[in-house]
Amino acid sequence: MAAPEHVTGEDIVRATAKRQLRLLPLVGVMFFTVSGGAYGLEDMVSLSGPGIAILLLVLLPIVYSLPSALVVAELGAAIPVEGGYYQWVKAGMGRFWGYQEAFWSWLTTWVDMAIYPVLFADFLSVYWAPAGAGDTMLFALGPVEFDVHWLVCLAVIWPLTYLNIRGARTVGDSSLAFMAILLVPFAILVLIGLPDLITDGVNPLVPLHPPGVTVASAVGAGIWIGMWNYLGWDGLSTVAGEIENPKRNFPLALFISIPLITACYVLPVVAGLASGVPWDEWTAGTFSLVGYDLGGEWLKALITFGGFVSMIGLFSGLLLSVSRIPYVMARDGWLPAFMTRLHPRFGTPWIAIVICSLIYSLFCLNAFTDLVIIDVAVYSFALILQFVTFLILRAKLPKLARPFRVPGGWPVAIAVVTFPIAIILFAIWKSYDDGGVEAIWKPAVALALGPISFPLLLRFVKRGTPTEDVVVDGEVIWSDR
Repeated sequence: MAAPEHVTGEDIVRATAKRQLRLLPLVGVMFFTVSGGAYGLEDMVSLSGPGIAILLLVLLPIVYSLPSALVVAELGAAIPVEGGYYQWVKAGMGRFWGYQEAFWSWLTTWVDMAIYPVLFADFLSVYWAPAGAGDTMLFALGPVEFDVHWLVCLAVIWPLTYLNIRGARTVGDSSLAFMAILLVPFAILVLIGLPDLITDGVNPLVPLHPPGVTVASAVGAGIWIGMWNYLGWDGLSTVAGEIENPKRNFPLALFISIPLITACYVLPVVAGLASGVPWDEWTAGTFSLVGYDLGGEWLKALITFGGFVSMIGLFSGLLLSVSRIPYVMARDGWLPAFMTRLHPRFGTPWIAIVICSLIYSLFCLNAFTDLVIIDVAVYSFALILQFVTFLILRAKLPKLARPFRVPGGWPVAIAVVTFPIAIILFAIWKSYDDGGVEAIWKPAVALALGPISFPLLLRFVKRGTPTEDVVVDGEVIWSDR
């Protein structure tokens, strides 16, 4: 295979100078690469109990999100190149582990990204029955049925694909608008619910956990949901070449987003407990019922509409970040060279964007919402590689310019990575302790696909294509030559 023409992150910056992602739009996209609002937290309340759920939502940002954000801020400001965390791991641990980082990160999106169009169609089916999965079958190819539900998914995916092809700035501006729209109904819910909570003398931490369930099991039941709602801080590192002043704005956006997202989770849950909806009946979609109980039909409608906007914002923002992974993998020869092509007008990797959307369109044929543990487990191992890289690069490249540096020297650096790794290992152990091998074999298989596919792609796809250098400000900080 011929080596692709050398196009760096700096080339993309020049091609998209008028479409760069500025600070506030960057916060908007980051909001959707991590959150998308309080939708999806409801099961955490019924599984773990109100007290444990709220404590997890408050503590996870401190011991999981903040350490992750600190690592991402240092690496993202020091190595602000297209491909982000893939390039960091490649520079710190070599091409094998760099490949695992990229493969695992992209693999999880195949399932995860399909969830959002599917949920959009599920929401729509409440108001328009044909949008329900399997309700109106159009045609079948063997065992696979194509229905209106799938067409609704496509109607979500492809306009947002075009939005992404237009560039990071377009996605950022739209994400900022989506964020404002979906936060309004939750702000109203909080303004109504919190005074009711105080007036009625309701203690939101009671009960701490469901009756008959130990504290450890209650934590284990909700921690995967909590981690899923707090992961993704590294996502926009992949478009660092398209961010305005990334050495300043990327860390700043991280530290704006953490308290914003935490408040967007904790306050609606606490306020929602003032409603008449029993906490042990909370499940996906309960916030609409909570809105109805606290404010009436109008608030229910607003929260439901916010759910539509959330699914759109999540897919659009995540597509921006994940599409750069196959692009940089193709630059290094792990995927076909045609995936490196940039749009002649917008300067975006449009082939990679389209291929991602094709994959997600196919996965929308089935609902994979029960695979959260697989997503989080595989993503967590990719995150561990970033933590290890953080320490390795501190040792290997002590003189590398770090516009943001985690303070406190080696003791703090080690502590920063220890907390989230300990949480990941606890979550895995608890899954095994509660569910045995059945609970962990699927994530294990998904992880194994990385090492298995490496020699195959090395032999049949890469075939001698050189792995590109990692270059920062004109200086090569890693080379495989």
